Amino acid sequence: MTEVTNLSVYEMSAMLSRREISSVDLTTQLIAAIEAKNPRFQAFLTPTFELALQQAAATDKRIAAGQRASPIDGIAIALKDAYDTKGIRTTVGSGLFKNRIPAQDAAIWEKLHDAGAVLLGKLECTEFCLGGPSFDAAFPFALNPHDSQRYSGGSSSGAGAALATGMCPAAMGSDTGGSIRIPAAFCGVAGIKPTYGLVSMRGLFPLSGSLDHAGPMARTSRDCAMLLDVIAGYDPYDSTSSPRQIDPVTPSLKEDCYGMVIGYVTNFAAAEGVSAESRQACERALDVYLSLGAEIRPVTMPDLWDYTIANTTIMTAEGFAIHSDRMRQHISEISYLTRHRIALGAFISGEAYIKAQKARRKLTEDTRQIMDANGLDLLCYPAMLGDPPKLEDMTPYYYLDLPLITSPANLTGMPASSVRAGFSEVNMPMAFQLSGRHFDDGKVLQVAHAYEIATPDFAKIVE
Repeated sequence: MTEVTNLSVYEMSAMLSRREISSVDLTTQLIAAIEAKNPRFQAFLTPTFELALQQAAATDKRIAAGQRASPIDGIAIALKDAYDTKGIRTTVGSGLFKNRIPAQDAAIWEKLHDAGAVLLGKLECTEFCLGGPSFDAAFPFALNPHDSQRYSGGSSSGAGAALATGMCPAAMGSDTGGSIRIPAAFCGVAGIKPTYGLVSMRGLFPLSGSLDHAGPMARTSRDCAMLLDVIAGYDPYDSTSSPRQIDPVTPSLKEDCYGMVIGYVTNFAAAEGVSAESRQACERALDVYLSLGAEIRPVTMPDLWDYTIANTTIMTAEGFAIHSDRMRQHISEISYLTRHRIALGAFISGEAYIKAQKARRKLTEDTRQIMDANGLDLLCYPAMLGDPPKLEDMTPYYYLDLPLITSPANLTGMPASSVRAGFSEVNMPMAFQLSGRHFDDGKVLQVAHAYEIATPDFAKIVE
């Protein structure tokens, strides 16, 4: 029998609605799972169990009174430790912030709290959402549940590990160059980087303000849709927030893809460093989409290196601007990998930064025009180049050696999800990406959901 803690948000929500389980019972079981598994996988940095049980009890009272606040009322969630939480330590993975207690909640947690979500705690993230996995970091980094000697993905690494092991059913991550989709792919779960401006970033510690995105991670794309329906919305107090918003996604989910035209980005799939297994996993997924009624059209986008270089230049320059004072005053207290990566920004000239922003505008327009010319709803390409690298191979600048296949969606601001796609020869999760036009987050999740329904055997919880 499936453990309750291994169920999806959708399944847990249905059980709560039918009163087959109380939120207190569900939360208690999740706490027990965390206590049993977290010493091994190191996903939770700051548990909030007492608060969680109080919030769960409040949910049970609302349900008993017929006043459930939302479909996620009573559902336990955890936050990447880059989200501010009033009165609860928020470290952003840095020893410099080990005693930092925010005075306000991040906008996302405000929305989740109002919807009745239960906060299990704060999840490990690589230092300043950039520098992992560094062995001299102030806090232990989360381990990949499928192979502890391989990278779990960053920087939302704790979220990926917690979801893959059944310690929590839902989490909030952030994504500047792939930090939702990389751990989702490497840990075998789901995650979406929403359209830039769809979700408020107020109270999320920045890495690169013009590239940062906030978004959900869960074990299924349907769960991500349920969470996105709660956290999306215009925020007048966030300068990056867009007045343009979308209709709720969850009601639109279906199990077929008739009428959808998916572009297979052949040059991304054949890019430098992409393994044959990753490419074949993506192509097998496209075969599934054909059987679900979608039309597949091969398409060529600008070179993946063009997106990568512009994204990395902007991220590195903006990251250094944020942390330059800390680097001067506290460099010895910043972990080895983090300080080396931040320091690169000191060597990026204003001219290079402006050129990268110009390239961003051109690549965004080129991407849109190619989709228009080919009549595409979505783009599909591998989620990662191959299996997660081994921890012993993680050098300060390893990510500069090959193109970053998650960067196009960050640079353009388009929505993109990571969708599980089975396992490699060494039994590591594989995944592909779906990316859509701006504010077509619903289409991305609709098509991801249909694939997951058609391939239930790919779901796996690590015990």
